[in-house]
Amino acid sequence: MAHRYLGVAEDKPAEKGLGKNGRPFEFHFGLPVDAAGELPDGRPFHDIREFKRLLLDREADVARNLAKQFMIYATGAPVRFSDRPEIEKIVHATKPSGYGVRQLVHGIVQSELFRSK
Repeated sequence: MAHRYLGVAEDKPAEKGLGKNGRPFEFHFGLPVDAAGELPDGRPFHDIREFKRLLLDREADVARNLAKQFMIYATGAPVRFSDRPEIEKIVHATKPSGYGVRQLVHGIVQSELFRSK
């Protein structure tokens, strides 16, 4: 099934649909969505499902990046090279839970890095 953006077309009749809230709305189809791409390591994907499968192969890397971004947001300071051991400790501690976001946030706010930056 090809996905399409929603668009504006005053010269065509609108499609009828239901929103996530269950209320009816009208819309026009726009251009088709091109969800294909390539990861930095060269592995291609054609849709969101393939992209998710590729990311599942690198769960720890995704969790590490998310932990770094959360730490930057939480402290307002960049994560430096010397901060890597603390980030690794947080990521390692969340592995048994499948790198859950809640566990990442808990690990961050309980870390010395969060308290000292």
